[in-house]
Amino acid sequence: MPSSGPSSRAELADVGRLARRLMDRAVETARAEHHPLRRVLLDHLGPEAAFLPTVSATWPSYEHVNVQVGVDAWLAADPGVRSHEVYGITGIGFMRQMEIVGISDLLLASGDGAFGSAGAGGVMTTAMPSGPDGQTHACVSHGVYLVQDGGKRLAMVLQPVSRGPDAEVVLQIAGEDQDQLDAVLREVQRLSSERSVFRGQVISFGPEVFGLGRQAPMNFLERPSVGRDQIVLPDEVLENIERQVLGVGRHASRLLASGQHLKRGILLHGAPGTGKTHTVRYLLGQLPEVTVVVISGRALGRIKEACSVARALQPAIVVVEDVDLIAEQREARPGEHPLLFQLLNEMDGLNSAADVTFLLTTNRADLLEPALASRPGRVDLAAELPLPDASARRRLIELYRGDLVLELTEEDVLISRTEGVTASFLKELLRKAALLACEADSAGAGPIRVTDADLSVALDQLLDSGNQLTRVLLGGEEPTGTRGPGRGT
Repeated sequence: MPSSGPSSRAELADVGRLARRLMDRAVETARAEHHPLRRVLLDHLGPEAAFLPTVSATWPSYEHVNVQVGVDAWLAADPGVRSHEVYGITGIGFMRQMEIVGISDLLLASGDGAFGSAGAGGVMTTAMPSGPDGQTHACVSHGVYLVQDGGKRLAMVLQPVSRGPDAEVVLQIAGEDQDQLDAVLREVQRLSSERSVFRGQVISFGPEVFGLGRQAPMNFLERPSVGRDQIVLPDEVLENIERQVLGVGRHASRLLASGQHLKRGILLHGAPGTGKTHTVRYLLGQLPEVTVVVISGRALGRIKEACSVARALQPAIVVVEDVDLIAEQREARPGEHPLLFQLLNEMDGLNSAADVTFLLTTNRADLLEPALASRPGRVDLAAELPLPDASARRRLIELYRGDLVLELTEEDVLISRTEGVTASFLKELLRKAALLACEADSAGAGPIRVTDADLSVALDQLLDSGNQLTRVLLGGEEPTGTRGPGRGT
């Protein structure tokens, strides 16, 4: 009697998968035989199509949406003279994902060859994000454009390729006039850059963008909106930061005319919770037309690509959060920080007219100081964001109170007891006191009334020895062993 155990079920599953693959292959082959791509290309380009000149260009895969924008713009530029049809490439299966399918491959392939079964079918498109509010742009995947440009005929093949560690998108153009092909490619490249959907946006690089996981576009972020009144820093510190970031951009033309460079590097350092990220958000909100590229976490290893985008779309800002993390990533040779040095090289490699700002944040300036000192000129301003003094703590309490009703008769005591804490600590202190007030008046309604007693109990709990880790995470206390030069104290 045949077995009905797990082995039999696995075999049946294998048979099912094989059947589906055979069916898919049969469908693709039928489509290819019905509309052989080789014949479509020959009919459009003529019998000598396989020997026509071809030009090509390659972009990183995250630029696919911009290449598509460039191609679309070129095709639509002169509707009275230029027309086109577009087909999808079918019948060559997964192979087309792993290698470039050349126009000559499609034209010279025999019916039994790797590309001989390629057919012209329906166009497959992917809706790729093109803005922070859910905007998308339809991008052709493995498509062939048959173009009539005046009296001349062109063929364009657009395809993503997943070969190697970094995915790419490739555009090929074939036709009879080499000069025309070169001109078309240059125009598509210009339009792709000029109309880039990244331009003027805040974009975040993630590792998946570069083919390290499933291919995905960049992440579009909302541009922050933080008012100057929400930045609680000493006036001199904030004014120096504003002058270096906002002032240089505001007076860019006059500075260049006087022989002064525009590129700048600003390092914001200090204890956790002192407002480095908050200050960055304020600066980004003051520059609504500037392209911002944010890299952090696992994407820190892609500094070169982030800087390339910034150079192409300047004026631009590159935000590198927690830059000390790359300072701690060493090669086998002790004492070397390759990613940090790569970042410093990118900062130094910009030409004097490049309007690119590097905004770096760190809690551990001591880890960066040796590298920065050995390569002077990369960072123009190292601004320490200090712990809030008594006046700043009063301002922060007022800022974070929201709609709380503060009934305080001993505010000076509170200010004295919070000596040495950060803005993050004070924000949590008010929330904790509000929660305690709600628990004490569970039947109450309307705005929460917070008293000295509520704040005192909340502060006692946060300062309790059993909450040391909480204090560290809120910036109310430094973790053991991290104090060093350049840290806020």
